[in-house]
Amino acid sequence: MKNQEIDRIWHWRTTLFVGILLAFVLLLGVSFGPISLDFMKILRTLFGLSGGLQDEEKILFLQLRLPRVLLAALVGAALATSGAVYQTVFRNPLADPYLLGAAAGAGLGATLALTGGTQSFYAALPLFAFLGGVLAVAATFMISGRAFADPATLLLSGIAIGSFATAVQTYLQQRNSEVLRPVYSWILGQLTVADWQVVKWASIYILLALVILIRMSRLLDGLLLSDEEAFSLGISPNKIRIIAIGAATLATATAVSASGLIGFVGIVVPHLVRGLTKRATNRVLFTVALSGAAFLVLADLGARTLLSPAELPIGVITAFVGAPFLLFVLRAKRVLK
Repeated sequence: MKNQEIDRIWHWRTTLFVGILLAFVLLLGVSFGPISLDFMKILRTLFGLSGGLQDEEKILFLQLRLPRVLLAALVGAALATSGAVYQTVFRNPLADPYLLGAAAGAGLGATLALTGGTQSFYAALPLFAFLGGVLAVAATFMISGRAFADPATLLLSGIAIGSFATAVQTYLQQRNSEVLRPVYSWILGQLTVADWQVVKWASIYILLALVILIRMSRLLDGLLLSDEEAFSLGISPNKIRIIAIGAATLATATAVSASGLIGFVGIVVPHLVRGLTKRATNRVLFTVALSGAAFLVLADLGARTLLSPAELPIGVITAFVGAPFLLFVLRAKRVLK
């Protein structure tokens, strides 16, 4: 009993630390960039005090920097939480949010928008990407049929749908070579299109999905057991899988449509949080969401400043950090065996 109490205290201390870290990282994100802003003036502006930012600096902060940082936090929270949930549903520690074809479907939707050739289609890119991701996952479920209870069957269906969507996307790109550069830029991840309208609609869907997943975290732990054991505890594994995958897909599709494809967040952050909190359950999902937000805000800060005034795709930063981390996790698991 003492060990459980110690683990719980350690978990909440870690959550508090991550929350404070996120607040600090958000302030760093809005302060630094090609043009740095005074830290104290930002705080005065936020709290409506005199002596805050003025003129161009205030416009830069309120209309460009702040919505971009908030969108990065939302996307990071969505991808990290969805990754943790997918790892539970598929009982695979290396599962990521793009497993069921959401990434490939969103990529195809974005390509369809960009190959339209008109400004209106460029403006509709987030909508096309969102619909593409959702439809791809829906097609995965339809192909699986009643076999959705089997994670392996669902996974193979997702791979098939993803491969088909990628093939169609490649065909369209080759037929419309002039859009290759913006498509690849979007695929590598970008937050340059962030504005308050994007933050508004993205926050609605992402926060709704996160609330659902966090509230059902205890039920998700039932999926760590066999289906027979879960049924004996009064838990319906199939129902939980449907709700969990639906909410995680909603969060992922929204994140992808707002920022493009950003890899490794859904793998790195859950492993990191579970290691820090020393808890292998889904009760750490709130901490995972906060950590994912902080991670991506830091990654975006690096993307904006490392080659300033030029800007790196944010997916390059997350891959640079995530790939070595993933190799470390794989090696650690191999050593433990």
